[in-house]
Parts: sequence; structure tokens; C-alpha cells
Amino acid sequence: MHLKEKVKDSVTYILQHLDSEAKIAIVLGSGLGGFAETLAHPFFIHSADIPHYPGSTVLGHKGRWAIGDIDGTHLICIQGRVHFYEGYPLSQVTYYVHLLAALGVQYLIITTACGGLNPEFSAGDLMLITDQINFTFTNPLIGHPENILGRRFPDMVGAYDQNLIATAEQVGIESGFPFRKGVFCWVSGPNYETAAEVNALRKLGGDAVSMSTGPEVIVARQRHLKVLGVSLITNLSTGLSPGTLTHADVTETATQATEKFTLLLTETIKKIGLCNRTK
Repeated sequence: MHLKEKVKDSVTYILQHLDSEAKIAIVLGSGLGGFAETLAHPFFIHSADIPHYPGSTVLGHKGRWAIGDIDGTHLICIQGRVHFYEGYPLSQVTYYVHLLAALGVQYLIITTACGGLNPEFSAGDLMLITDQINFTFTNPLIGHPENILGRRFPDMVGAYDQNLIATAEQVGIESGFPFRKGVFCWVSGPNYETAAEVNALRKLGGDAVSMSTGPEVIVARQRHLKVLGVSLITNLSTGLSPGTLTHADVTETATQATEKFTLLLTETIKKIGLCNRTK
């Protein structure tokens, strides 16, 4: 079955459970899923019930869509993405982006737990992504034309929307928790990076590194979604800090940053929603 047919099946199922259209969607990275609990009047769609939807195998990813409101703004929260390292092809890793686009979503806020490459960063910092580097040497848009939804050769200028970055940056200043800003590097994982790899990525201009986000942003731009990327720096990468790193450490740092993360995202979403309603 072609990708277009799968997306049609999935969207048909989801529309049976949606009572109103959402213009904003947010993807919640490792340990950040608790944000969905702040939604008003939430209801849930389990990913396993959506036809053709891949199932997450990673601790901290619940595998469901939470749909509700923040200050009158209808919102889709995706709790549990899948990753390239889980063995899924990139067409499945990015599948949810096609569904969001088909459902009429215009703004995608994508969050991720990251290792810090910039030695000026600290665990617990939140970074607005200004650009990205694909360090996997593959691409979700590779494939036959009949499986492509949108432009085959999308321009990646403005991959992360400057107006959304400015909106979030202002929220951080007003809230007393200013964001960092920097370049995101996408690697395949699942191992954490070596000290030599960290050094190479830093020299290439990277400020943070993670095993997700990159492919989804490529597809989001193909489908004309405006993207805001927020990285939680859970640790400094290998060679920049002593000791070893585990997934439990990443999740624990994300949990500790929940209050600040929730505040900044909530206020940013309110501003985006208000802007969208007044257009």
C-alpha cells in the first residue's frame, strides 16, 4: 500500500474522534510527555488504534495522542514518537507529520531531549533551534514519486520559523527563563556520541545533538508546516562532562525541568493561538 493510501486510512480513523480542528500540534520528547496533562478537556487516541501507525518501543514515550485546549486554543499533543534507531524506516518515523498536515495543522512545535555540544550550556537549559545539521547521511524524502506527499525538493531555508522563534524568545524573557538558541544535530543513535564525534559536531557548528527531530522537520517543511523546535539540554555530551550517561539520566533531567518547560510552552502556545485567531 502506498503512503498516500495509508495516510488516508489513518486520517479517516482520527477524524471519527476529533470534534474540532486543531491548528497547532506539539510533539513531546523523552521525559517531556507530562505537558499533555495540562490540557483542558483532554481526550486520548492511542497510537496502536490508528491504522498503519508505528508503535513506540522507548521508555518515556506513551504512544498516544492527547487532544485538548490551552486558553481556548485547540491542540494536539503527540506523546511518543518513534525513532530511526528502533528499526523503523524514515517513512514511518515521519508518518505522524503527514497525518498532522492532512488534518489541517499549520504549526508544529517539536521538542526533544538533547545532549549539549556547546560548553556554555548546562543541564536543564531550554534551547530554541535555529537550524539543523543532518549527520545521518540519509533522508526521509528518498523514494519513488508515488510515495511522496508534497514537494520532492523542498527548500530548507527557514526550516525553523523565525517568527515563532521570536515569539518563544519573548515569552522566555517575560517569564524570567530566557531560552538558549543554537543549531541542532540529528544523529541516528542509539549509542551516545563518542568524544571525537562530539568534537566534530561542535566544529561543524552544532550546539545540541539528539536521535530524533531532524527527519520530522524535513517532512514538515515539505508539507508547508511552520516549525518551532525546543530542545531540553539534559546533559553535556561525552568529553564535556565527567561520568557516563544513561537514558534514565536523560529522563530524570527532563522530569526536573517540567515546571519551566510547561510554563514556557504554555505561554508560547497562547501567543501563537491568539495570533492565529486574529488573522
